[in-house]
Amino acid sequence: RYRVDFAVLKKPRRVADIVFPGLKIAVFVDGCFWHGCPEHASWPKQNAEFWRQKIETNLARDMDTDSRLVALGWEPIRVWEHESPASAAQKIMGLVAKAKKNRAR
Repeated sequence: RYRVDFAVLKKPRRVADIVFPGLKIAVFVDGCFWHGCPEHASWPKQNAEFWRQKIETNLARDMDTDSRLVALGWEPIRVWEHESPASAAQKIMGLVAKAKKNRAR
């Protein structure tokens, strides 16, 4: 079972794109521009300081979210929007299979 657009943290409120609540896996699909993709991020020339600060704040929030989730026993996984759906699905399926195997023990 999974949920879409699910709040994994209440305060501060953080929403994952796909969540497997029983397995404590939270999937985030990060946009290249908004989350500063190392391959595809571009830094706008107009309002450059505003956009740099916005994107750096997003990156800091992503790291904070991941560390909070790990501290609560969750497994966060991030995929980039440019990744092929098949590749992203393989990553997620591998993590789900591993979590199911560990839970069965």
